[in-house]
Amino acid sequence: MIREKVTVEAPNGLHARPVTELVQLVKSFSGTEITLSAGDRTVRANSMLSILSLGLKQGTAVEVAADGPAEAEAVEAIVSLIRSVKD
Repeated sequence: MIREKVTVEAPNGLHARPVTELVQLVKSFSGTEITLSAGDRTVRANSMLSILSLGLKQGTAVEVAADGPAEAEAVEAIVSLIRSVKD
């Protein structure tokens, strides 16, 4: 299992559009279980509603964790996507 923390920098946080992109990215890593954690909550990253329920606002620290055959690539890609969200 690989874990990495990233801080949401987008002024509007992670809202519906970037979360949709994130879920599509997660689903491309078939066979790898991916979760997101913020505060005391952890959700599976293949569900848009679950991710939105975390309320990821600007400044929120998020831990991305992956376990499976593409875990390193998955964590790197997801962290990169979260950092790239600017709106």
